[in-house]
Formats: sequence, C-alpha cells, structure tokens
Amino acid sequence: MEHLTFEFDGKQTPPLQDAILVGVVGSGNLEVMLERGTDPARCTFAIATSARGFGPIWEAVVQNFQLRHQLAGIAVSINDMGATPAVVSLRLDQAAASLPQAPRSTP
Repeated sequence: MEHLTFEFDGKQTPPLQDAILVGVVGSGNLEVMLERGTDPARCTFAIATSARGFGPIWEAVVQNFQLRHQLAGIAVSINDMGATPAVVSLRLDQAAASLPQAPRSTP
C-alpha cells in the first residue's frame, strides 16, 4: 500500500455534521469518506492505494476536484483498490454532491 497526502486552500465550508461515505473498496473501485477537517481554511486528502507509483496522477485528480469544489474545513479519506482516474473523479463528485448546503439568507 502507498499512502499519499495532499492539502489545498478552499473557500466553501459546508455545514458537515456526520461523515459521508461513497463507493466500496473492491477491485477497480474505491471508497471516499468526507469528514470535518481540523483546518477550517484547507481541504486535506489522505489516500491509501494498492497501485504504487501514481502520486503525480493522484495529485492531478484531487487538485482538479478541489479547483471545482473549493472545499475548506473538510478531510477526505480515500481507500483505493486500483480505480482509474475517471472512477476516482466520479466518487469524489458523488461525495461532494452529498454534502449539506449552507442555509441561504433571503433578502
């Protein structure tokens, strides 16, 4: 297993109370868990993967996700069993879509 970590600044802090889990650890798949992070200004990614030597690809995929969603105050944990970058992006987007939205004020 290879363990990778990445951190990015963010702008959107969703009101997350409980952890969100999507996907399943299985051949060619992965699970993604979103939890409240320890740094309110950053999004952290902790990746455990069975595919060694793909750090630059992982960094590009999670950086692309973070550019789209701009999450802050969130810790992302990924347990991977050889998923392709497209599957990784899909699971990350599924997890982000499950985040609660901050209440909107009305004028």
